[in-house]
Amino acid sequence: MKDIRHLVENNDTRKSYKAFSSVYMIGKKSRVRYWMVGLLVMLMIILFLPWTQNIRARGSVTTLRQEQRPQELNTIISGRIIKWHVKEGDIVRKGDTIAQLAEVKDSYLDPQLLDRTQDQIDAKSASIRSYNQKISATQSQMIAIEQTRELKKQQLTNKLAQLKLKIYSDSMETIATLNDLKIAEEQYRRQRVMRDSGLASMVQVEQRSQSYQNAVAKNVSADIKFNNTKTDLINTKIELNQVDQEYSEKLYKSQGEVASAKSEIAAGEGDLAKLTNQYANYSIRAGQYFLLAPQDGQITQATKAGINEMVKEGEKLVEIIPIDVDYAIEIFVRPVDLPLLSKGQDVRFIFDGFPAIVFSGWPEASYGTFGGKVAAIESSVSANGKFRILVAEDPTKKPWPKELKMGTGASGIALLKDVPIWYELWRNINGFPPDYYKKSQDTNEKGKG
Repeated sequence: MKDIRHLVENNDTRKSYKAFSSVYMIGKKSRVRYWMVGLLVMLMIILFLPWTQNIRARGSVTTLRQEQRPQELNTIISGRIIKWHVKEGDIVRKGDTIAQLAEVKDSYLDPQLLDRTQDQIDAKSASIRSYNQKISATQSQMIAIEQTRELKKQQLTNKLAQLKLKIYSDSMETIATLNDLKIAEEQYRRQRVMRDSGLASMVQVEQRSQSYQNAVAKNVSADIKFNNTKTDLINTKIELNQVDQEYSEKLYKSQGEVASAKSEIAAGEGDLAKLTNQYANYSIRAGQYFLLAPQDGQITQATKAGINEMVKEGEKLVEIIPIDVDYAIEIFVRPVDLPLLSKGQDVRFIFDGFPAIVFSGWPEASYGTFGGKVAAIESSVSANGKFRILVAEDPTKKPWPKELKMGTGASGIALLKDVPIWYELWRNINGFPPDYYKKSQDTNEKGKG
Protein backbone atom coordinates (compact mmCIF):
# COMPACT_ATOMS: atom_id res chain seq x y z
CA MET A 1 0.00 0.00 0.00
CA LYS A 2 2.85 2.36 0.78
CA ASP A 3 4.32 1.71 -2.63
CA ILE A 4 1.07 2.54 -4.38
CA ARG A 5 0.64 5.77 -2.37
CA HIS A 6 4.21 6.69 -3.19
CA LEU A 7 3.56 6.17 -6.90
CA VAL A 8 0.41 8.34 -6.79
CA GLU A 9 2.05 11.21 -4.95
CA ASN A 10 5.18 11.13 -7.07
CA ASN A 11 5.05 13.87 -9.73
CA ASP A 12 7.19 11.98 -12.10
CA THR A 13 4.81 9.07 -11.99
CA ARG A 14 1.84 11.45 -12.76
CA LYS A 15 3.57 12.81 -15.76
CA SER A 16 4.17 9.34 -17.13
CA TYR A 17 0.42 8.49 -17.01
CA LYS A 18 -2.15 10.56 -19.04
CA ALA A 19 -5.05 9.34 -16.91
CA PHE A 20 -3.93 11.55 -14.05
CA SER A 21 -4.28 14.72 -16.17
CA SER A 22 -7.69 13.67 -17.47
CA VAL A 23 -9.29 12.59 -14.22
CA TYR A 24 -7.88 14.92 -11.68
CA MET A 25 -8.17 18.72 -12.12
CA ILE A 26 -6.19 19.65 -9.13
CA GLY A 27 -4.15 22.13 -11.09
CA LYS A 28 -7.18 23.96 -12.68
CA LYS A 29 -9.20 26.83 -11.15
CA SER A 30 -12.97 26.06 -10.68
CA ARG A 31 -15.71 28.60 -11.88
CA VAL A 32 -18.72 26.72 -10.49
CA ARG A 33 -19.17 29.28 -7.77
CA TYR A 34 -19.37 32.12 -10.26
CA TRP A 35 -21.92 30.24 -12.34
CA MET A 36 -24.02 29.54 -9.28
CA VAL A 37 -23.93 33.19 -8.20
CA GLY A 38 -24.79 34.29 -11.75
CA LEU A 39 -27.71 31.89 -11.93
CA LEU A 40 -29.00 33.03 -8.57
CA VAL A 41 -28.77 36.69 -9.61
CA MET A 42 -30.54 35.91 -12.89
CA LEU A 43 -33.21 33.97 -11.03
CA MET A 44 -33.76 36.90 -8.69
CA ILE A 45 -34.09 39.25 -11.65
CA ILE A 46 -36.52 36.88 -13.35
CA LEU A 47 -38.60 36.64 -10.18
CA PHE A 48 -39.15 40.39 -10.28
CA LEU A 49 -40.04 40.51 -13.98
CA PRO A 50 -43.73 41.45 -14.72
CA TRP A 51 -46.12 38.61 -15.39
CA THR A 52 -49.60 39.06 -16.80
CA GLN A 53 -52.11 37.00 -14.88
CA ASN A 54 -54.57 35.22 -17.14
CA ILE A 55 -57.42 32.77 -17.33
CA ARG A 56 -57.17 30.05 -19.93
CA ALA A 57 -60.26 28.43 -21.37
CA ARG A 58 -61.18 26.31 -24.32
CA GLY A 59 -63.89 27.29 -26.78
CA SER A 60 -64.98 27.35 -30.40
CA VAL A 61 -65.86 29.79 -33.17
CA THR A 62 -69.48 30.99 -33.23
CA THR A 63 -71.24 34.30 -33.85
CA LEU A 64 -72.88 36.94 -31.72
CA ARG A 65 -76.08 37.03 -33.77
CA GLN A 66 -78.45 34.08 -33.78
CA GLU A 67 -79.45 34.51 -37.43
CA GLN A 68 -75.81 34.11 -38.47
CA ARG A 69 -75.39 30.70 -36.87
CA PRO A 70 -75.96 27.42 -38.73
CA GLN A 71 -79.70 26.89 -38.95
CA GLU A 72 -81.98 24.06 -39.86
CA LEU A 73 -84.22 24.51 -42.87
CA ASN A 74 -87.46 22.80 -41.94
CA THR A 75 -90.52 22.01 -44.01
CA ILE A 76 -93.63 23.96 -43.08
CA ILE A 77 -96.07 21.44 -44.56
CA SER A 78 -95.99 17.71 -44.92
CA GLY A 79 -95.54 16.31 -48.40
CA ARG A 80 -93.25 14.40 -50.70
CA ILE A 81 -90.11 15.64 -52.42
CA ILE A 82 -90.53 15.82 -56.19
CA LYS A 83 -87.41 17.80 -57.10
CA TRP A 84 -84.10 18.90 -55.60
CA HIS A 85 -82.67 22.18 -56.88
CA VAL A 86 -79.39 22.06 -54.91
CA LYS A 87 -76.94 19.56 -53.51
CA GLU A 88 -74.78 19.52 -50.41
CA GLY A 89 -71.97 22.05 -50.57
CA ASP A 90 -73.75 24.41 -52.97
CA ILE A 91 -73.76 28.13 -52.25
CA VAL A 92 -77.24 29.63 -52.41
CA ARG A 93 -78.57 33.15 -52.30
CA LYS A 94 -81.56 34.37 -50.35
CA GLY A 95 -84.77 33.28 -52.08
CA ASP A 96 -83.17 30.43 -54.07
CA THR A 97 -85.27 27.27 -54.30
CA ILE A 98 -83.88 24.37 -52.27
CA ALA A 99 -86.49 21.70 -52.99
CA GLN A 100 -90.01 21.32 -54.35
CA LEU A 101 -92.75 19.43 -52.50
CA ALA A 102 -96.07 17.95 -53.57
CA GLU A 103 -99.24 17.31 -51.55
CA VAL A 104 -100.01 14.02 -49.87
CA LYS A 105 -103.16 14.95 -47.93
CA ASP A 106 -106.44 14.23 -49.70
CA SER A 107 -107.87 17.55 -48.44
CA TYR A 108 -105.55 19.46 -50.75
CA LEU A 109 -105.26 17.19 -53.78
CA ASP A 110 -107.91 19.00 -55.86
CA PRO A 111 -106.02 20.96 -58.56
CA GLN A 112 -108.85 23.52 -58.65
CA LEU A 113 -109.07 23.87 -54.89
CA LEU A 114 -108.55 27.65 -54.92
CA ASP A 115 -111.10 28.20 -57.71
CA ARG A 116 -113.73 26.10 -55.98
CA THR A 117 -113.13 27.86 -52.69
CA GLN A 118 -113.49 31.21 -54.47
CA ASP A 119 -116.80 30.01 -55.93
CA GLN A 120 -118.00 29.21 -52.42
CA ILE A 121 -116.95 32.68 -51.29
CA ASP A 122 -118.86 34.28 -54.19
CA ALA A 123 -121.98 32.20 -53.46
CA LYS A 124 -121.88 33.10 -49.79
CA SER A 125 -121.41 36.78 -50.68
CA ALA A 126 -124.44 36.60 -53.01
CA SER A 127 -126.48 35.01 -50.22
CA ILE A 128 -125.53 37.82 -47.85
CA ARG A 129 -126.51 40.39 -50.47
CA SER A 130 -129.89 38.66 -50.90
CA TYR A 131 -130.55 38.80 -47.18
CA ASN A 132 -129.61 42.47 -47.16
CA GLN A 133 -132.10 43.08 -49.96
CA LYS A 134 -134.72 41.15 -48.00
CA ILE A 135 -134.06 43.35 -44.98
CA SER A 136 -134.44 46.47 -47.13
CA ALA A 137 -137.71 45.18 -48.60
CA THR A 138 -139.08 44.19 -45.20
CA GLN A 139 -138.14 47.55 -43.70
CA SER A 140 -139.95 49.28 -46.58
CA GLN A 141 -142.93 47.03 -45.92
CA MET A 142 -142.82 47.99 -42.25
CA ILE A 143 -142.90 51.66 -43.20
CA ALA A 144 -145.92 50.99 -45.43
CA ILE A 145 -147.65 49.08 -42.64
CA GLU A 146 -147.00 51.93 -40.23
CA GLN A 147 -148.42 54.44 -42.69
CA THR A 148 -151.47 52.25 -43.35
CA ARG A 149 -152.08 51.94 -39.62
CA GLU A 150 -151.98 55.68 -39.17
CA LEU A 151 -154.36 56.15 -42.10
CA LYS A 152 -156.72 53.49 -40.73
CA LYS A 153 -156.68 55.08 -37.31
CA GLN A 154 -157.37 58.48 -38.84
CA GLN A 155 -160.25 57.01 -40.87
CA LEU A 156 -161.79 55.39 -37.79
CA THR A 157 -161.29 58.53 -35.76
CA ASN A 158 -163.16 60.48 -38.41
CA LYS A 159 -165.88 57.84 -38.42
CA LEU A 160 -166.19 58.10 -34.66
CA ALA A 161 -166.65 61.84 -34.96
CA GLN A 162 -169.32 61.30 -37.62
CA LEU A 163 -171.08 58.67 -35.52
CA LYS A 164 -171.09 60.93 -32.51
CA LEU A 165 -172.77 63.63 -34.59
CA LYS A 166 -175.19 61.09 -36.02
CA ILE A 167 -176.06 59.87 -32.53
CA TYR A 168 -176.85 63.46 -31.58
CA SER A 169 -178.98 63.82 -34.72
CA ASP A 170 -180.70 60.47 -34.15
CA SER A 171 -181.39 61.32 -30.55
CA MET A 172 -183.04 64.57 -31.65
CA GLU A 173 -185.04 62.66 -34.23
CA THR A 174 -186.10 60.12 -31.61
CA ILE A 175 -187.24 62.88 -29.31
CA ALA A 176 -189.20 64.48 -32.16
CA THR A 177 -190.90 61.20 -33.07
CA LEU A 178 -191.67 60.62 -29.42
CA ASN A 179 -193.34 64.01 -29.19
CA ASP A 180 -195.26 63.28 -32.38
CA LEU A 181 -196.28 59.93 -30.90
CA LYS A 182 -197.58 61.56 -27.74
CA ILE A 183 -199.53 64.12 -29.78
CA ALA A 184 -200.93 61.45 -32.11
CA GLU A 185 -201.82 59.28 -29.17
CA GLU A 186 -203.64 62.15 -27.41
CA GLN A 187 -205.47 63.11 -30.60
CA TYR A 188 -206.47 59.47 -31.18
CA ARG A 189 -207.78 59.24 -27.60
CA ARG A 190 -209.83 62.44 -27.92
CA GLN A 191 -211.13 61.34 -31.31
CA ARG A 192 -212.36 58.09 -29.78
CA VAL A 193 -214.03 60.00 -26.97
CA MET A 194 -215.70 62.24 -29.49
CA ARG A 195 -216.81 59.16 -31.47
CA ASP A 196 -218.27 57.68 -28.38
CA SER A 197 -220.14 60.99 -27.80
CA GLY A 198 -221.36 61.02 -31.39
CA LEU A 199 -219.40 64.13 -32.24
CA ALA A 200 -216.99 62.50 -34.71
CA SER A 201 -217.42 60.05 -37.47
CA MET A 202 -215.79 56.67 -37.78
CA VAL A 203 -213.68 57.93 -40.66
CA GLN A 204 -212.18 60.59 -38.48
CA VAL A 205 -211.37 58.00 -35.81
CA GLU A 206 -209.68 55.79 -38.35
CA GLN A 207 -207.65 58.75 -39.65
CA ARG A 208 -206.48 59.53 -36.10
CA SER A 209 -205.69 55.83 -35.59
CA GLN A 210 -203.64 55.81 -38.75
CA SER A 211 -201.77 58.93 -37.68
CA TYR A 212 -201.15 57.35 -34.32
CA GLN A 213 -199.79 54.13 -35.90
CA ASN A 214 -197.55 56.15 -38.18
CA ALA A 215 -196.22 58.06 -35.19
CA VAL A 216 -195.55 54.77 -33.38
CA ALA A 217 -193.76 53.40 -36.44
CA LYS A 218 -191.65 56.55 -36.80
CA ASN A 219 -190.78 56.46 -33.12
CA VAL A 220 -189.77 52.79 -33.28
CA SER A 221 -187.79 53.45 -36.46
CA ALA A 222 -186.05 56.43 -34.82
CA ASP A 223 -185.25 54.33 -31.73
CA ILE A 224 -183.85 51.54 -33.91
CA LYS A 225 -181.81 54.02 -35.92
CA PHE A 226 -180.52 55.65 -32.74
CA ASN A 227 -179.58 52.29 -31.23
CA ASN A 228 -177.93 51.21 -34.47
CA THR A 229 -175.85 54.39 -34.49
CA LYS A 230 -174.78 53.77 -30.89
CA THR A 231 -173.87 50.18 -31.89
CA ASP A 232 -171.86 51.50 -34.82
CA LEU A 233 -170.07 53.88 -32.47
CA ILE A 234 -169.15 51.05 -30.10
CA ASN A 235 -168.04 48.85 -33.00
CA THR A 236 -165.92 51.67 -34.41
CA LYS A 237 -164.25 52.18 -31.03
CA ILE A 238 -163.55 48.45 -30.86
CA GLU A 239 -162.22 48.50 -34.43
CA LEU A 240 -160.04 51.47 -33.57
CA ASN A 241 -158.61 49.56 -30.64
CA GLN A 242 -158.05 46.52 -32.84
CA VAL A 243 -156.14 48.55 -35.43
CA ASP A 244 -153.03 48.83 -33.20
CA GLN A 245 -153.14 45.13 -32.36
CA GLU A 246 -153.67 44.05 -35.97
CA TYR A 247 -150.95 46.24 -37.44
CA SER A 248 -148.63 45.65 -34.49
CA GLU A 249 -148.79 41.95 -35.27
CA LYS A 250 -147.84 42.67 -38.86
CA LEU A 251 -145.02 44.94 -37.71
CA TYR A 252 -143.78 42.36 -35.22
CA LYS A 253 -143.85 39.73 -37.91
CA SER A 254 -141.83 41.98 -40.23
CA GLN A 255 -139.39 42.76 -37.43
CA GLY A 256 -139.02 39.04 -36.83
CA GLU A 257 -138.24 38.55 -40.50
CA VAL A 258 -135.65 41.35 -40.32
CA ALA A 259 -134.08 39.81 -37.22
CA SER A 260 -134.06 36.39 -38.89
CA ALA A 261 -132.44 37.89 -42.00
CA LYS A 262 -129.84 39.66 -39.86
CA SER A 263 -129.14 36.37 -38.10
CA GLU A 264 -128.66 34.70 -41.46
CA ILE A 265 -126.39 37.55 -42.52
CA ALA A 266 -124.32 37.18 -39.35
CA ALA A 267 -124.04 33.43 -39.91
CA GLY A 268 -123.24 34.05 -43.57
CA GLU A 269 -120.57 36.61 -42.69
CA GLY A 270 -119.06 34.11 -40.27
CA ASP A 271 -119.04 31.44 -42.97
CA LEU A 272 -117.65 34.00 -45.42
CA ALA A 273 -114.85 34.93 -43.03
CA LYS A 274 -114.12 31.24 -42.52
CA LEU A 275 -114.05 30.62 -46.26
CA THR A 276 -111.88 33.70 -46.82
CA ASN A 277 -109.48 32.49 -44.16
CA GLN A 278 -109.52 29.04 -45.71
CA TYR A 279 -108.81 30.53 -49.14
CA ALA A 280 -105.90 32.51 -47.70
CA ASN A 281 -104.56 29.38 -46.01
CA TYR A 282 -104.84 27.42 -49.25
CA SER A 283 -103.10 30.23 -51.13
CA ILE A 284 -100.30 30.44 -48.58
CA ARG A 285 -99.99 26.66 -48.49
CA ALA A 286 -99.61 26.64 -52.26
CA GLY A 287 -96.59 28.90 -51.77
CA GLN A 288 -95.04 26.47 -49.30
CA TYR A 289 -94.47 23.80 -51.94
CA PHE A 290 -91.16 25.48 -52.72
CA LEU A 291 -88.60 25.48 -49.92
CA LEU A 292 -86.61 28.73 -50.22
CA ALA A 293 -83.26 29.77 -48.74
CA PRO A 294 -83.83 32.33 -45.94
CA GLN A 295 -80.39 33.90 -46.46
CA ASP A 296 -77.12 33.54 -48.32
CA GLY A 297 -75.25 30.44 -47.23
CA GLN A 298 -73.94 26.95 -47.94
CA ILE A 299 -76.14 23.85 -47.99
CA THR A 300 -75.03 21.01 -45.69
CA GLN A 301 -76.42 17.97 -43.88
CA ALA A 302 -79.31 17.00 -46.14
CA THR A 303 -81.47 14.54 -44.20
CA LYS A 304 -83.43 13.26 -47.21
CA ALA A 305 -82.20 11.77 -50.43
CA GLY A 306 -83.81 10.95 -53.72
CA ILE A 307 -87.28 11.69 -55.03
CA ASN A 308 -90.72 10.95 -53.55
CA GLU A 309 -89.42 10.72 -50.00
CA MET A 310 -92.02 11.78 -47.45
CA VAL A 311 -91.43 14.63 -45.05
CA LYS A 312 -93.46 15.67 -42.03
CA GLU A 313 -94.42 19.14 -40.90
CA GLY A 314 -91.45 20.88 -39.27
CA GLU A 315 -89.01 18.12 -40.26
CA LYS A 316 -85.41 19.15 -40.97
CA LEU A 317 -84.54 18.92 -44.65
CA VAL A 318 -81.11 20.56 -44.87
CA GLU A 319 -78.87 22.83 -42.85
CA ILE A 320 -77.68 26.18 -44.15
CA ILE A 321 -74.50 27.88 -42.97
CA PRO A 322 -74.56 31.66 -43.54
CA ILE A 323 -71.79 33.18 -45.62
CA ASP A 324 -71.61 36.69 -44.18
CA VAL A 325 -70.86 36.09 -40.51
CA ASP A 326 -69.55 38.32 -37.75
CA TYR A 327 -67.50 35.70 -35.95
CA ALA A 328 -67.17 35.47 -32.20
CA ILE A 329 -65.68 32.95 -29.80
CA GLU A 330 -67.56 31.18 -27.07
CA ILE A 331 -65.45 30.04 -24.15
CA PHE A 332 -66.42 28.44 -20.86
CA VAL A 333 -64.84 29.57 -17.61
CA ARG A 334 -65.01 28.18 -14.11
CA PRO A 335 -67.35 29.86 -11.62
CA VAL A 336 -64.33 30.85 -9.50
CA ASP A 337 -62.92 32.83 -12.45
CA LEU A 338 -66.19 34.51 -13.44
CA PRO A 339 -65.82 37.58 -11.15
CA LEU A 340 -62.46 38.33 -12.79
CA LEU A 341 -64.07 38.92 -16.19
CA SER A 342 -65.93 42.00 -17.34
CA LYS A 343 -67.41 43.28 -20.57
CA GLY A 344 -64.79 44.82 -22.85
CA GLN A 345 -61.90 42.86 -21.30
CA ASP A 346 -58.97 41.84 -23.56
CA VAL A 347 -58.68 38.18 -24.58
CA ARG A 348 -56.03 36.54 -26.75
CA PHE A 349 -56.82 33.51 -28.90
CA ILE A 350 -55.04 30.62 -30.55
CA PHE A 351 -57.10 29.09 -33.34
CA ASP A 352 -56.79 25.42 -34.22
CA GLY A 353 -54.81 24.98 -37.43
CA PHE A 354 -53.01 28.33 -37.17
CA PRO A 355 -49.42 28.10 -35.81
CA ALA A 356 -48.58 30.19 -32.77
CA ILE A 357 -45.85 30.64 -30.17
CA VAL A 358 -47.43 31.54 -26.87
CA PHE A 359 -46.02 32.96 -23.64
CA SER A 360 -49.16 33.26 -21.58
CA GLY A 361 -47.59 35.67 -19.08
CA TRP A 362 -45.97 37.84 -21.77
CA PRO A 363 -48.65 38.44 -24.42
CA GLU A 364 -46.42 40.97 -26.21
CA ALA A 365 -43.81 38.26 -26.77
CA SER A 366 -46.31 35.77 -28.18
CA TYR A 367 -46.65 35.17 -31.90
CA GLY A 368 -49.65 33.97 -33.88
CA THR A 369 -52.32 34.98 -31.37
CA PHE A 370 -55.36 37.11 -32.17
CA GLY A 371 -57.08 39.72 -30.04
CA GLY A 372 -60.66 39.97 -28.88
CA LYS A 373 -62.86 41.70 -26.33
CA VAL A 374 -65.49 40.20 -24.04
CA ALA A 375 -68.89 41.02 -25.58
CA ALA A 376 -71.26 39.13 -23.30
CA ILE A 377 -71.18 37.17 -20.07
CA GLU A 378 -74.07 34.81 -19.49
CA SER A 379 -75.62 34.88 -16.03
CA SER A 380 -76.71 31.24 -15.92
CA VAL A 381 -74.43 28.26 -15.63
CA SER A 382 -74.19 25.91 -18.61
CA ALA A 383 -74.73 22.16 -18.57
CA ASN A 384 -70.99 21.59 -18.14
CA GLY A 385 -70.96 23.54 -14.86
CA LYS A 386 -69.17 26.55 -16.35
CA PHE A 387 -70.25 29.99 -17.49
CA ARG A 388 -70.38 30.85 -21.18
CA ILE A 389 -68.50 33.93 -22.37
CA LEU A 390 -68.82 35.44 -25.86
CA VAL A 391 -65.80 37.29 -27.22
CA ALA A 392 -65.96 39.50 -30.31
CA GLU A 393 -63.12 40.53 -32.60
CA ASP A 394 -61.06 43.50 -31.44
CA PRO A 395 -61.10 45.99 -34.37
CA THR A 396 -57.93 47.69 -33.10
CA LYS A 397 -55.88 44.49 -33.27
CA LYS A 398 -54.82 42.16 -36.06
CA PRO A 399 -57.91 40.92 -37.93
CA TRP A 400 -58.97 37.34 -37.45
CA PRO A 401 -58.19 34.87 -40.26
CA LYS A 402 -60.67 34.82 -43.14
CA GLU A 403 -60.34 31.03 -43.23
CA LEU A 404 -62.18 30.63 -39.92
CA LYS A 405 -65.19 28.35 -40.02
CA MET A 406 -68.06 27.88 -37.64
CA GLY A 407 -67.09 25.43 -34.91
CA THR A 408 -63.30 25.85 -35.26
CA GLY A 409 -61.60 25.20 -31.93
CA ALA A 410 -59.95 28.05 -30.07
CA SER A 411 -57.95 28.46 -26.87
CA GLY A 412 -58.63 31.72 -25.06
CA ILE A 413 -56.33 33.58 -22.72
CA ALA A 414 -58.12 36.31 -20.78
CA LEU A 415 -55.53 38.91 -19.76
CA LEU A 416 -55.72 40.16 -16.17
CA LYS A 417 -53.46 42.14 -13.86
CA ASP A 418 -49.66 42.51 -14.24
CA VAL A 419 -47.82 41.07 -11.18
CA PRO A 420 -44.22 39.95 -10.46
CA ILE A 421 -43.30 36.39 -11.32
CA TRP A 422 -42.51 35.56 -7.71
CA TYR A 423 -46.06 36.60 -6.72
CA GLU A 424 -47.56 34.45 -9.47
CA LEU A 425 -45.47 31.44 -8.34
CA TRP A 426 -46.47 32.01 -4.74
CA ARG A 427 -50.14 32.28 -5.77
CA ASN A 428 -50.08 29.05 -7.75
CA ILE A 429 -48.23 27.17 -5.00
CA ASN A 430 -50.91 28.19 -2.51
CA GLY A 431 -53.76 27.56 -4.96
CA PHE A 432 -55.05 31.14 -4.81
CA PRO A 433 -57.12 32.54 -7.72
CA PRO A 434 -55.86 35.49 -9.76
CA ASP A 435 -56.31 38.95 -8.22
CA TYR A 436 -59.76 40.51 -8.53
CA TYR A 437 -59.68 43.83 -10.30
CA LYS A 438 -61.59 46.03 -12.69
CA LYS A 439 -60.14 47.03 -16.01
CA SER A 440 -60.70 50.76 -15.51
CA GLN A 441 -59.04 50.67 -12.07
CA ASP A 442 -56.15 48.67 -13.46
CA THR A 443 -55.66 51.21 -16.25
CA ASN A 444 -55.70 54.08 -13.76
CA GLU A 445 -53.14 52.31 -11.58
CA LYS A 446 -50.84 51.83 -14.58
CA GLY A 447 -51.26 55.50 -15.52
CA LYS A 448 -50.30 56.62 -11.99
CA GLY A 449 -47.29 54.33 -12.04
